[in-house]
Amino acid sequence: MEELVFGRRYRATEKIGSGGMAEVYKAVDEVLGRTVAVKVLHPRYAADPGFVARFRQEAQAAANLSHPSIVNIYDWGRDDEVYYIIMEYVRGTDLKEVVEEQGALDPMKAAAYASQVCSALAVAHGYDIIHRDIKPHNIVLAPDGSVKVMDFGIARAGNTTMTQTGSVLGTAHYVSPEQAQGRALGPASDLYSLGIVLYELTTGKLPFDADTPVAVALKQVNEEPVPPRQLNPDIPPALEAVIMRALQKDPSARYSSAEEMRADLKRVLAGAAVEAPAAMAAGGMDETSVMPAVGGAAAAGSRVRPVPEKRNPWPWIIGVVVLLLAGLGIAWAMGVFEQVPTVEVPDVIGLTVDEASEVLDEAGLVVGPITERTSEEFEEGLVMEQSPEEGDEAPEGSEVVLVVSIGPDVSEVPDVVGMTESDALRVVRDAGFEIDIQREYNSDVPDGQVFRQSPEAGELASPETVITIIVSRGTQLVRVPDVVGQPRGNATSVLQDAGFRVNVTEEFHDTVARDQVISQSPEGGVSLDAGSTITIRVSRGRDEVTVPDVIELSEAQARRDLQAAGLGVQVNYQVSPDDDVVLTQDPLPGQRVRRDTTVTIWVGKAPPPEEDNEDD
Repeated sequence: MEELVFGRRYRATEKIGSGGMAEVYKAVDEVLGRTVAVKVLHPRYAADPGFVARFRQEAQAAANLSHPSIVNIYDWGRDDEVYYIIMEYVRGTDLKEVVEEQGALDPMKAAAYASQVCSALAVAHGYDIIHRDIKPHNIVLAPDGSVKVMDFGIARAGNTTMTQTGSVLGTAHYVSPEQAQGRALGPASDLYSLGIVLYELTTGKLPFDADTPVAVALKQVNEEPVPPRQLNPDIPPALEAVIMRALQKDPSARYSSAEEMRADLKRVLAGAAVEAPAAMAAGGMDETSVMPAVGGAAAAGSRVRPVPEKRNPWPWIIGVVVLLLAGLGIAWAMGVFEQVPTVEVPDVIGLTVDEASEVLDEAGLVVGPITERTSEEFEEGLVMEQSPEEGDEAPEGSEVVLVVSIGPDVSEVPDVVGMTESDALRVVRDAGFEIDIQREYNSDVPDGQVFRQSPEAGELASPETVITIIVSRGTQLVRVPDVVGQPRGNATSVLQDAGFRVNVTEEFHDTVARDQVISQSPEGGVSLDAGSTITIRVSRGRDEVTVPDVIELSEAQARRDLQAAGLGVQVNYQVSPDDDVVLTQDPLPGQRVRRDTTVTIWVGKAPPPEEDNEDD
C-alpha cells in the first residue's frame, strides 16, 4: 500500500474496509501515538460543494457525541481534494459478518445488542442528529460483548438532509419508507432501520430483497414483511411484537423514541410483556448509496389491481336488518336491557389497598385486579392509578382496577474500585446500569485498574443512572526539557510546567554567568514519570573576594587577614627601618580577585647593626 498521511499526523498502516461512500484505513496518530481509523470520502462526493458543506457541518455535530456505544469522532479535515474523518479504532467484528458466519443469532442476544444501539441513538437524537444509515455493517461487536455504532459522521444534523436532487442517501435494504421516498426524516426513521437489523439478526434473512436497490426500496414502501416467527419459531412473541412495531410504514405508528423501544427490549430480556400492540406479533445493495427517491406514483404503479365487478347490495342489507331485529327481540326477552344503576367512581389514588377497598365499598364498587409497578412519585403500597378514573360513572357493583406502587426502581451501586476495566464493565452492566468510562494518569494505581467511581458503591440508583468509573492510565511519562544555559527562573518555570518538581543547587563557576544553569540531572530529552524531581546546578558566578588592605600591618597580622579572606600569601622582605611592617602589596587593596589568589606583600627588615672596626 502506498504511504498515506492525513493532516500531516495520521499515517495509514493498512486498508480495513470499503463501502459505497468511503474507504477506511487503520492509522497511527503520530502526535498522540494512538491507533485510529480514517474514513476517506470517495471523490464523487468530495467533488460536490453542497455535499462537502453539509459533511463539514455534520461531522462537527457528530464529534460532540459521547457515549460508550458510539464510536468517537476525534477529528476531520481535508488534504487537497481528499476529505476524511478520524474515528476511534474499535477492535471487533461488525454484525453483518457475524450473521453471515453464524446465521440467525440467539434472539435474546440480538435483543441485547439492539438495546445498546437504542441507548446510543437516544443520545444522538437528543442532539437532533439522525444517523440515516443504521445497518449491521455499522454496528461493531467488541470482544467484551458490547456494541458500538459507527458512521455518525455522515448523519443528518438539525435541518440538513444530506440528499441529492431527486435521490436519497442510504442502504436500500435498511432504509425506511420515508427515506426511500426522499421525505423528511426523524428518530423513527433510524428505529425502522434498527427493526430491519433485528429482523436479520433473529432470522438470518432480510425482510425485503430484490435484484436492484430501487426494487428493494419499492418493497420498503409498499409491502409488509413476513412475521419473523414464521421463519424462526424460537423468537419470543414479545420480541416479534417489537420488530413489527419498528417496521410500521407510518412513522407515527412506530416507537416514539429510542428510549421507548429500548424499554420494550429490556422487557423482552426480562421476560415481561411489552408495550407494542399484540397484533403486531403476528449484495451491492448492502452499501450506502444514492438511490432515486421512490415517489407515490411509482408506489401506486407497483400495486395495480383489477376493479371488482359491482353487485346489487340490497339483498345483503335486508338480510342484515332482519338478523339485527331478531337479535334485539331475544335480548329484550332475556332482560338484557334492564336499567342497571350507576355510581360515581371515588378517588382512591394515594391510598393503601385496604383504604381504597373501604372507600370503593362505601360507593358500591369493588376492588378489581391489582397490578404492581415501580414509581418515583408514590411510596410502596399506595395506589398510583385506577380505572375507571375519579368522577366516571360505573355500574353499581362493578370492579375498579388498581395499579399499586412498589416504590422506585432502584438498585445498589456495585463497588468496582480496584477492578480491571473489563471486570468493572461487566459488573456494572450486570447490575443493570449504564456506564461511562473515563481515564486519568495515576502513578499510584496500575494501568487499566479502576480507582474512583461515581455514584459511590452502596448508593441506591435507578437503572437510567450512568455509573462513571475512572480508570488509571498508569504513570504518565514526560520528556524532560533541556534547560542548561537558561536563567534560573525561566528554567524552573519550564520544568514545573512540564510536570516536574525542581531542586536547585548553587556553585561558583569561572565561565558560566551568575544565575545561569550550569547542568541538570537527569539530562534533557529523557522521559520520566510526571512529578519526578529534576536537579539543576545554578552558577554563582566567579568565586571572587575583595583584597583586604594590609599595608602598615605587621607580617603576622597581614597573613591572618589575607588568609581569612581566602587568599594565599607570598612574603618578600625589603631592608627598611620599618621593621616587620608591610610596606606595600600586590594586588592592591580593594581589588576583586578569585579566591585562592596569592597576594604578595613586602615586609620591612631592619638593616643589621654595623660591626666595630678593630683597626680604629
